[in-house]
Amino acid sequence: MSTQSEEHLSCPVCHDIFQDPVILSCSHSFCKACLQRWWHNRPKKECPLCKMLSLQSDPPRNLALRHLCEAYLQNNQRAPRSSEALCSLHSERLKLFCLDHQEPVCVICRASAMHIGHKFSPIDEAAHIYKQELQQCLEPLKEKLKLSEDVKGKCVQTAEHIKVQAKQAERQIKEQFMKLHHFLQNEEDARISALREEEKQKSQIMQKKIETMSRDIAALSNAVRAIENELRAEGVSFLQNYKAAAKRVQQHALFDVPQLVSGALIDVAKHLGNLTFNIWSNMKDMISYTPVILDPNTAHPELILSEELTSVRREGKQKVPENPERIYFYPSVLGSEGFNSEIHSWDVEVGDSPIWALGVFARSHHNKDKKCNLLKLVFCDGEYTANSAEGHTAVLPVRKKFQRIRVRLDWDQGKLSFTDPDTRTHIHTFTHTFTEMQFPYFNSVNSHPLKISDAPFHVVL
Repeated sequence: MSTQSEEHLSCPVCHDIFQDPVILSCSHSFCKACLQRWWHNRPKKECPLCKMLSLQSDPPRNLALRHLCEAYLQNNQRAPRSSEALCSLHSERLKLFCLDHQEPVCVICRASAMHIGHKFSPIDEAAHIYKQELQQCLEPLKEKLKLSEDVKGKCVQTAEHIKVQAKQAERQIKEQFMKLHHFLQNEEDARISALREEEKQKSQIMQKKIETMSRDIAALSNAVRAIENELRAEGVSFLQNYKAAAKRVQQHALFDVPQLVSGALIDVAKHLGNLTFNIWSNMKDMISYTPVILDPNTAHPELILSEELTSVRREGKQKVPENPERIYFYPSVLGSEGFNSEIHSWDVEVGDSPIWALGVFARSHHNKDKKCNLLKLVFCDGEYTANSAEGHTAVLPVRKKFQRIRVRLDWDQGKLSFTDPDTRTHIHTFTHTFTEMQFPYFNSVNSHPLKISDAPFHVVL
């Protein structure tokens, strides 16, 4: 019989020819003793291979497999394994462990020329020491496994949120195009197609990442499980397999915990932002243009954005995935487009909101000292405060409560100005040397919405 046949006649637990094999309801077979050892101290009687629960605590014997194994051993003149490990050279019990050769030996081996001058340790003592050493090496792997499973869980949430985003965006797009009626049917089809293609691509990317992580986690989990099985072995058996177990630990020690995918979420702003403006030449009487579109992928979990992504208010915490672009340090949201040149201006309707903040934020430093990347004008308790990127705070002498605030960014000249567009009252101007792309910043602390005003056509044409 071939080597392949021997593999088929080997127990998946001990990897040796079956002895007294039993068969489970899932059709997998194991040595009876191996299965009992596997089930020892486990709360569930499940198959070691497929994890299916066994319906019997004392499975029936697999007589056909037993006869095949006996015939194979007889034909190959192979003796069944001994219950006690013996020295392959002297057939004596392995009672010592050679520290120089890192292998179990018998008392005759100790006196042989091969081990002259070597250091020895009792089997039990050596097994205890190396088990502790291997256990210490196993802990980082367990921690990586835990972190990897956590990241995978977040990626699964992201994948689910992608589908929710796509569904919501599709509904909003359809509502917009229903207003434009049949004349805009071709435009609607094109945008829906782009949205679905992005959903497909990003879902595929996320699914591939999840599948890759699943394989990596499964491999790491199997390695951890195998090493834990080795740690439960007796001293001699453990030391005989110690090198392989240690090598397995070293192979998996370089396992890198996966990271969340930046930019994984659907770019909703691309599909919904300035939707009517982009088709203004065909439907001039129905279009509107907003100079800044809010990016929902950056919104704090407690913020609610309008469907057209032009207003924001604070409410209860929303169920959103954890992604690298999202802001957590303030209840804030950024514009979807950043500016790194020229002059840009947008008006914000603050209304009767008692607390708000507007400004610009350098998102490229999102994971560093976030507050130092922010220039903002704050209104709180009837008082205006200017907060600079250097951390300086200045109370402004202005006392009038404005309904609208115009934010004007002159990137090239290094100026960020705030004025009241209705009375042309100047509130404050920051002077700052901009070196990074600046994103419009909105902070809504309460339920009063902050709304970005539509810009007159003559401003944008």
